Amino acid sequence: MKLLIFGPQASGKGTMASRLAKKFNIIHISTGDIFRENIKNQTELGKKAESIINQGNLIPDHITNELMKDRLSRDDCANGYILDGYPRNMAQAEYLDSNVQLDTALLLDVPEEVSIKRISSRRTCSACGTIFNTLTLIPKKEGICDACNGQLIQRDDDKEEAVKKRLNIYHEQTEPLLTFYKEKGILKKIDGSKSVEEVFTACLEALS
Repeated sequence: MKLLIFGPQASGKGTMASRLAKKFNIIHISTGDIFRENIKNQTELGKKAESIINQGNLIPDHITNELMKDRLSRDDCANGYILDGYPRNMAQAEYLDSNVQLDTALLLDVPEEVSIKRISSRRTCSACGTIFNTLTLIPKKEGICDACNGQLIQRDDDKEEAVKKRLNIYHEQTEPLLTFYKEKGILKKIDGSKSVEEVFTACLEALS
C-alpha cells in the first residue's frame, strides 16, 4: 500500500500518518525527518540541504526529489509507505508519479480559520521542545511544561500572520495537487475538522 496524505497546516497529517502506518504496518515517511537524517549523517545531499537551509533558503525540488527517491528505494519500503509532506507542488508530484504509482491520495480538508486557530493555539517548551495546545493539549500549569517545567512560548511561525503566509503558499503550490490526483482517480477527501477518532475512522473507510 502506497499512500500520500496532504492538506493545509494543522490538518492533522502527522497524527493520521502515524496512526495509519501503525494500522497497516507500513513506513511513515516525513520530508522533515529525511532532511534531518541526511543532515545528521552528513550525506552529500544532506550537506547541500544544510547549506541551503543555513542561508535561509528553501530546498530546491531536485534535491528534495533525490532525497525522496533514495528513501523510497530502501528495503523497509517494500511493504508500502505513507508520504507526509511530499509532494508539496506539481513539479514534485510529477517526479514522484514518474517513479512510483500511488494507491491513494488522502486529502485532510480543513477550513482556513480552523488551521489558524489550531496553530496559533500551539505552545512549545523553550527547554525541551514538547508541544502543547491551549485548546486540546493543555498543560497542567499554565505556561509551564509538564515534562521539564520549562517555559512555554509561542513560536514566531505559529503566530497568526505567519500562519496566514504559510496557508497562502499551500493554496498556491499544493492545492493544484487536488486536480492532479482527482484526474488519476485516487483522491479521497476527508473532513479534517472533526475529532481525531472521527478523522481516523473516515480515513480507514476511504481506504477499505
